[in-house]
Amino acid sequence: MAYRAHCLICTGTGCVAGGSFNLRKTLEAEIAKRGLDREIQVITTGCQGFCAEGPIMIVQPDGVFYCRVEERDVPAIVEEHLLKGRPVKKLLYTPPTEKAPIPALKDIPFFAKQKLIVLRNRGLIDPDRIEDYIAVDGYTALGKALTQMTPEGIVLEIKRSGLRGRGGGGFPAGIKWETCRHAGQVRGVAPVVICNADEGDPGAFMDRSIIESDPHSVVEGMIIAARGIGASEGFVYIRHEYPLARQRLQLALDHAREFGLLGKNILGAGMDFDIEIREGAGAFVCGESTALMASLEGKLGEPRAKYIHTVEHGYQDRPSNLNNVETYANVPLIILRGADWFASMGTGDVKENPWNGSSGTKVFSLVGKINNTGLIEVPMGISLREIIFDIGGGIPKGRKFKAVQTGGPSGGCLPEEKLDMAVDFDSLTEAGSMMGSGGMIVMDEQTCMVDVARYFIAFLTEESCGKCTPCREGLKTMLDVLTRIGDGKGRMEDLGLLEEMGAVMQDCCLCALGTSAPNPVLSTLQYFRHEYEAHIRDKKCPGGVCKELITYGIDPAKCDGCHACVRACSTAAIMGEVKKVHTLDVHKCIKCGACIEVCRRDAITRT
Repeated sequence: MAYRAHCLICTGTGCVAGGSFNLRKTLEAEIAKRGLDREIQVITTGCQGFCAEGPIMIVQPDGVFYCRVEERDVPAIVEEHLLKGRPVKKLLYTPPTEKAPIPALKDIPFFAKQKLIVLRNRGLIDPDRIEDYIAVDGYTALGKALTQMTPEGIVLEIKRSGLRGRGGGGFPAGIKWETCRHAGQVRGVAPVVICNADEGDPGAFMDRSIIESDPHSVVEGMIIAARGIGASEGFVYIRHEYPLARQRLQLALDHAREFGLLGKNILGAGMDFDIEIREGAGAFVCGESTALMASLEGKLGEPRAKYIHTVEHGYQDRPSNLNNVETYANVPLIILRGADWFASMGTGDVKENPWNGSSGTKVFSLVGKINNTGLIEVPMGISLREIIFDIGGGIPKGRKFKAVQTGGPSGGCLPEEKLDMAVDFDSLTEAGSMMGSGGMIVMDEQTCMVDVARYFIAFLTEESCGKCTPCREGLKTMLDVLTRIGDGKGRMEDLGLLEEMGAVMQDCCLCALGTSAPNPVLSTLQYFRHEYEAHIRDKKCPGGVCKELITYGIDPAKCDGCHACVRACSTAAIMGEVKKVHTLDVHKCIKCGACIEVCRRDAITRT
């Protein structure tokens, strides 16, 4: 049936939490009520990326972008837009620094500098329908790989593309595939293909969103990998906390089997391969390759020494190729369009040496003190400034940028002076951070860098498996020292102690999670040492965060007596009449920050 319009409703986890499933039902009911159900189709899509503005709806072919849509808005959308052709202005996106709304998605700055490879089908297809994926050339690359390429040719194409693993390590995928294939041949053991969907970084949701939006791209990438490596068995290791992604992935696998794309004699090419989903319990350490495979076998998720490589002796002692969700999602387009096409994007010349640069794009979850939070995909080599200020829309309330943390809890914090550096594997590592899986947390001037380091070390202390002494004892000691500094009880020699412990952990920890764990501390000491010194020497917290070192107050020049802080204060520490300057009793104040959150005039002071 030909429809004159399509209403695309985002059903990624963020929008689902905002009620997008109910929004779809209400919209379908209203369209049917108006007798438009044969003219207008409602489609649920995966994550549209602009999570800060959800629930999101896009009306095609007009390309009109509606944000923060509620069920009560449906009659107006149907009446004004779908019947009369006039977009509903109050639901259009308006940038924080502008007054006029922007109707079309293509004109919104958040989307302008993005380049979609992995997220190519974002907001275009229904992830629950294999027919939608096939309609946008889905599984065409698999057909090419099975009928026009040898297994060796597939591996060579991935190698020449320069694709590096997007899960954190940045190891060239082609070299890993080649080594795994060779190990299987030499040992006479069938390799296994494994997808790491155990995304455990705070603030990260890249892999979850890719699966929720386009599960077949991951499945197709895994099948092509299996063809190249010679595997007949595959697994997706996904954390239990991802129910929607798991549900959509299972449906994709079921549909792929129905269409002859998984199972015996795939597409009549004599290839046998199937994929099974295994759930993880949510342990951060199980994102590490050897711990993941131990968990996959039903054992305790602990890392092992790396002198035995998993590509040769991995799951059940078989050669095992482990890549993450984003890595596999790149594979179909590389096979379809060629290694040269992929290698032309990014930095360096990777065709002869995959280590010589960073090709393609990278998906980031952009969160923290930034106007436009969400999921983005950008070409390798873009600057941090472009990501944070052009795509992210800058810092809320006109506050000053202080730092950005990349690479998850084991990543580093980079200051304003690094804003113009290129975002790629090697540049981030050289600056004291890392690409990681793609988490990017932005911080403003009201952030305490000592507290940031303490937060991430506390997280890693809780999540450490405890198997090796440098990680187990090093993290605990680091946390004790950082807590002491934050409480105003630190000593100047503590800074040298932190650096010494960090160096020992980098050299001696068993796995990469341990060796990278000191990064938040070492990078903040490198770039924000003055904040540590202020805590120790001056007993002051420059960010106004550490409770033992600050006192709350009210600036009479800014307070307009709106009474919002009085209502928010749980201890009745703030007093005053409406429309008159308020006062704050420091003896009752517990420094919870509730008053700061509700004050619209920045009248609350922290000194």
